[in-house]
Amino acid sequence: MLATIGSAALLGIDAVPVQVEVNTGESGVPNLILVGLPDAAVKESEDRVFSALSNSGLRMPRTRTTINLAPGDLRKEGAIYDLPIALGILVATGQLVCDHLADYLIAGELSLSGATRPIKGGLAMAVLARGLRRRAILLPPGAAHEAALVEGLLVYEINSLDQATRFLGGQLKLTPIAAPRAAAVTTSREHEPDFADIKGQQAVRRAVEVAVAGGHNLIMIGPPGSGKSMIAKRIPGIMPSPTLEEYLDILRIHSAAGQTLDGGLRFLQRPARAPHHTISDVGLLGGGTIPGPGEISLAHHGVLFLDELPEFKRSALEVLRQPLEDGHVTISRSAGKITLPCHFMLVAAMNPCPCGYLGDPKHECRCAPAQIQRYRARISGPLLDRIDLHIEAPALSLAELRNDQAGESTAAIRERVEQARQIQLGRFHGSHLTANARMPPSLLKKFCPLDSTLGDLLQQAMEHLSLSARAYDRILKVARTIADLAGAERIASPHLLEAIQYRSLDRNVFY
Repeated sequence: MLATIGSAALLGIDAVPVQVEVNTGESGVPNLILVGLPDAAVKESEDRVFSALSNSGLRMPRTRTTINLAPGDLRKEGAIYDLPIALGILVATGQLVCDHLADYLIAGELSLSGATRPIKGGLAMAVLARGLRRRAILLPPGAAHEAALVEGLLVYEINSLDQATRFLGGQLKLTPIAAPRAAAVTTSREHEPDFADIKGQQAVRRAVEVAVAGGHNLIMIGPPGSGKSMIAKRIPGIMPSPTLEEYLDILRIHSAAGQTLDGGLRFLQRPARAPHHTISDVGLLGGGTIPGPGEISLAHHGVLFLDELPEFKRSALEVLRQPLEDGHVTISRSAGKITLPCHFMLVAAMNPCPCGYLGDPKHECRCAPAQIQRYRARISGPLLDRIDLHIEAPALSLAELRNDQAGESTAAIRERVEQARQIQLGRFHGSHLTANARMPPSLLKKFCPLDSTLGDLLQQAMEHLSLSARAYDRILKVARTIADLAGAERIASPHLLEAIQYRSLDRNVFY
């Protein structure tokens, strides 16, 4: 008897349909044959499924059984086909009678006892099921809760093979999971680090506020202990909460990477990623045998913090250039080609020299000029061109360290940032743009006009600093953000001058 169960495969952050076909009653030696380009984890499903059937009080097939995962030219990976394979065997052997199997999309891993285990990609599978006009989807806990965010689809949480069998056979009624709207729109900032803990560094705090208000990339340069990492950890706290559409984009990527609502994305918040400098190109960009998201995609709509920037491999840093410009990355492998979104705010930190104490009045720098030059040359000019704000974080004085007066709080800074973002949302109403940093050159003349005096001022700065055309555009965008923070309709001289002075690496000056 032939049975067909609808399931799915993950390709990047999207799901594609897979049909699990089970045919029993074939002549020959009783055994199970699995075809359809399965990987090792899929091939091992035979042992898991047979054990789950036995421990659930169900009968295993006693004839030759062929299982086909269609389409045959798409490589299948993971253990997500355990549940549909087991249900297909039950239908094919007559142990389960269900006249509406075509209404369901089913996925799930089985333990030896028959209980289901969490899987990744639940949200993407729910989107696929809705696109295929399936009535409902059956998923394990965790994946089912994130799938419930998709409207127009019934989502059932399946805890075991026995429960799925009785539900599909009509012996058990299950209540669909309600969309977790309360969890999806609640932002928890209770335990976030506060900017009030930062001592001194007023110039850096101001630069961070400008960067977040406009979604600009930022690099901080300063000696060890100047507070660069402390400030970077507090940046997510002043970012505006994402919209529900942005949150679903974030969750779709993290779900494909195996991080569900139960894995830390329970609240509506932007991601903050801080990979170690030993990360590989694939880990940063994404990839693998079957391409999946890397750190830049996991930071989509959020922050990517690269501490000790010159310590990263040159090749890993250079792969950032195109994603920073385009907001997406295309990965080609033998298993296929995928395009992943990666609109993120880059925050980087570095020392001024290898020993870290160049320009520090209390510590003598031990680095030779050639060493300093080689250290700074690890960051290419084209990459620096794509970083909007360069800011120095000088060493703190003893008086600043002993000052017990609390600085401005995260909440106060976030309020100003949100006001500036609202101005930008109104400016770009009707488009996909949400911040000044993503403004295309075609809109610069419309939203960043300069009178003749300001134009001459910027021209002098360009000539004196030998800035590129890309730096010219970025100065205008930063000036527009500074004007938004000030509530100004047009860019004025103080806004432009402040934006220009945020190009310290172009001046090759740190202190």
